[in-house]
Amino acid sequence: MSGYADERQLVSDACRVLAARGLAEGFLGHVSLRVDENRLLVRCRGPRERGLAWTTPEDIRLVDLDGAAAAPGELDGWWAPKELPLHTEVLRTDPAVTAVVHAHPPAVVAADLAGLAIRPIIGAYDIPGAHLAAGGVPVYPRGVLVRNRTLAGEMVAAMAGRPVVLLRGHGLTSSGGSVQEAVLRAVSVDTIARMALSVVSAGGQLTDLPPEDLAELPDIGPAFNEGVAWSHELARLGTPG
Repeated sequence: MSGYADERQLVSDACRVLAARGLAEGFLGHVSLRVDENRLLVRCRGPRERGLAWTTPEDIRLVDLDGAAAAPGELDGWWAPKELPLHTEVLRTDPAVTAVVHAHPPAVVAADLAGLAIRPIIGAYDIPGAHLAAGGVPVYPRGVLVRNRTLAGEMVAAMAGRPVVLLRGHGLTSSGGSVQEAVLRAVSVDTIARMALSVVSAGGQLTDLPPEDLAELPDIGPAFNEGVAWSHELARLGTPG
């Protein structure tokens, strides 16, 4: 493999965080990180594939936007995800995005199929999540494998400039300016979906946070929203932050 040791470790950790959080419980899902205009690191399947919970930096491979090896040996014995276009179309569309997450959270799929949108039903419980939900989390209504640029383009159109989109009967795609941001956004959406399902199953009704309460939720900054939050996720894995 050609360099990017720290970045490979970060993407590997991100995959394990998704698994530990229940957003990618099996062997489906992937995380990518743009390293320059034409190349990205992405979780690939290798000869000892066991699932996201056991991802190692060796599973993170350098490819170009078309899925070819971007350096000698990068795909020797490894295979880029069939849904790589899901990542690359987001990266092509928005230069500010550096990381893309694709996961299959059961609660997110179930809530969407039950007709429960991701809404700002919580407040200080998860401030970034509340603001994310208030801005809207759209849905791509096709339960397909996003395996080519045409389907990925449909997904990006449904995304409509938002950082997260639900994929009906499938999962979600989350993006961000960092791997941490993309993963933590996916975690927030899953948290809200789980909360919505719990409220409805208990016989309650979902109510959006009042605008005046939403306006009182401060942006407490990336040092907390990403730094402390990511250190916590790594600690849950037993990995130093």
